[in-house]
Amino acid sequence: MTCRLVLLVLALVALVNPARAKDELVVGMTQTPTTWNPLISAMLAKSLINNMTARPMTAWNADWQLVCLVCMELPSIENGKARVVDLADGKKGMEIDVEMRDMRWGDGTPVTSRDVAFTLEVGRHPLAGVTASESFKRIIKFDAKDDRRFTMTIDRVTFDYNSLGLTLLPAHIEKPIFDSNPAEYRNKTAFDTNSTNPGLYFGPYRVVEVVPGSRVVLERNPTWTGEKPYFRRILVRIIENTAALEANFLSGNVDYVLGELGLSLDQVLAFEKRHRDKYDFIYKPALIYEHIDTMLDNKLLDDRRVRQAILMAIDRRAISEKLFEGKQPIADGPISPLDPMFSPGARRYPYDPAQARKLLDEAGFAEIRNGVRHSAKGERLALEITTTAGNRVRELVAQVIQSQLRQVGIELRIKAEPPRVFSEGLSRRQFSALAMYAWVQRPEGVPRSILHSKEIPSADNGWSGQNYPGYRNAEMDAALDAAEREIDPAKRRALFADIQRIHADDLPVLPLFFRVDPFVMPKQLKGVVPTGHLNGSTLWVEQWRWEN
Repeated sequence: MTCRLVLLVLALVALVNPARAKDELVVGMTQTPTTWNPLISAMLAKSLINNMTARPMTAWNADWQLVCLVCMELPSIENGKARVVDLADGKKGMEIDVEMRDMRWGDGTPVTSRDVAFTLEVGRHPLAGVTASESFKRIIKFDAKDDRRFTMTIDRVTFDYNSLGLTLLPAHIEKPIFDSNPAEYRNKTAFDTNSTNPGLYFGPYRVVEVVPGSRVVLERNPTWTGEKPYFRRILVRIIENTAALEANFLSGNVDYVLGELGLSLDQVLAFEKRHRDKYDFIYKPALIYEHIDTMLDNKLLDDRRVRQAILMAIDRRAISEKLFEGKQPIADGPISPLDPMFSPGARRYPYDPAQARKLLDEAGFAEIRNGVRHSAKGERLALEITTTAGNRVRELVAQVIQSQLRQVGIELRIKAEPPRVFSEGLSRRQFSALAMYAWVQRPEGVPRSILHSKEIPSADNGWSGQNYPGYRNAEMDAALDAAEREIDPAKRRALFADIQRIHADDLPVLPLFFRVDPFVMPKQLKGVVPTGHLNGSTLWVEQWRWEN
């Protein structure tokens, strides 16, 4: 009788508070990272999961305001925690004081200034393979005051001096690996060789299982010192085919699909028409730049008239209206109209196949044989576009572009690769002609890493940088450098206008659209707030709740 009474009480408790009965959330997304190391590779898939297991020093929130996550107070000139100083070479630099929160790695080791110093050491090393090493090289001095307070000296004055998007490495685990052979660090990091080591994580969750290409399992981190997350366990399922992902969502095998890296916009638009009563829908305009990189080492593409012709032969407006119901605005360059630094004055390229044909004639591809243009030297204007496999809408866009380029005499072959393979090839500049993908950017971000000549990845710099086309223009370099250093917003906006003008003239990258993030959420899932920029919604995962 007593046992029956206990079971009855437990059942009543579950009925009274059914929301607490769901302590596991199954999340779906379309890509698997090439590495889990926060400094290596720039895949969105990695960022979305790393957000749940760590925190950057600062981040942009959903209101597009810069906030502290690891630091106690955002350093500023106004509060005295940032100062312009004279450097030994006679130039101006900045000193920035930071105090960190009381945080601990998953094995109980405190997060300290030693971890910051080690992270900077890795970031500055020329052979470490860090994606954006330039930002690390600017830090010319690091002075640890104690375990949680330090001062950094930067070699220049910049407007975004307190945007410290630094995600830390655990020195007590990673430093011995790095010190043994820096050139091999990217291949031997414990983030990939021992991914379930709790000492790698200090966020609300830690990784307890990784099955590449299939799933990542996260559990509450017992050493997390912030708000306790609602879900005991989060299972991230990797389903690279978006149609299969939708089927799993509808069947209940997946509770929620990440809006930043899940169902395509056309899927969600159709999905809403069928299921609008069962789910909540948010279409978040975002700083996501869908574009086509051009390999400028390819002789067929080194004349900018050819690149301009390609863009004018693509009917981007028709693609947007047919596939996205006009929700994805056409991009004219890397800076979104949503960004305060956007300039409407740069050259725009309308759909104009007649002008595209004229430009191709002028570029020396006037002879047409069997529908394909040839140069006077007999070079066939045949290109390959590489993109990610499994993304239905992206593959469809590639097919439309293939058909439209054929109308002006350009032969286009489509090569779809698994996202992991595509990302690895991109980072080593291994695409032959065109590469279609997206950048996720932050508000007022200077596009230095994708346009500056010093950001071209190579074996000599450990494949650091994200200027995959290999674009070189001294005027662009000067505008990028000046924009970073300009404190006055009005003057900086003029420099951003120069960046957009030069880009539009040269077209090292062919702009397609600024994407909208489509969020489809079960009505029981609360607390997910789309941000529309680089710091995605998973960075606040501890606020997610399930309410029946």
